[in-house]
Amino acid sequence: QEEKKQLTLKVEELERKLESTSAQNIEFLQVIAKREESIHQCQLRLEEKSRECSSLARQLEMAIEDAKRQVEQARERAISRERAAQSKMLDLESQLSRNKTELNQLRRSKEDAERRYESRLQDLRDRLEQSESTNRSMQNYVQFLKSSYDNVF
Repeated sequence: QEEKKQLTLKVEELERKLESTSAQNIEFLQVIAKREESIHQCQLRLEEKSRECSSLARQLEMAIEDAKRQVEQARERAISRERAAQSKMLDLESQLSRNKTELNQLRRSKEDAERRYESRLQDLRDRLEQSESTNRSMQNYVQFLKSSYDNVF
């Protein structure tokens, strides 16, 4: 009877441990589910930022091409007017001066746009790197949890 009592106590203790371990398992599964959801959200944000970056790149390219066309058109107009009417030299000089000012403004605008684009691109790269680092950390943690779970059972 004493032996039976000892075995009953051991069985009860093992059942309590089993219940505790099951509760921990459920907690771990909940933590893993939350982490997976967080990773999914990060991936969605990363994809959104990538699309935004591509859109900004296309807009910048279009702005640069437009600026080049405008500069080229201004230059052609100036050359055409100079050849067509040398009697209007003062008018042409005035027009050329305005075109140069416009060209410089366009170049400054282009340089400003390129600087903003490079800054945004670097920011997105930094964010991507940080997101990837977080993702790796989370994957390592999930792997740790899986290993811990495997070791427990």
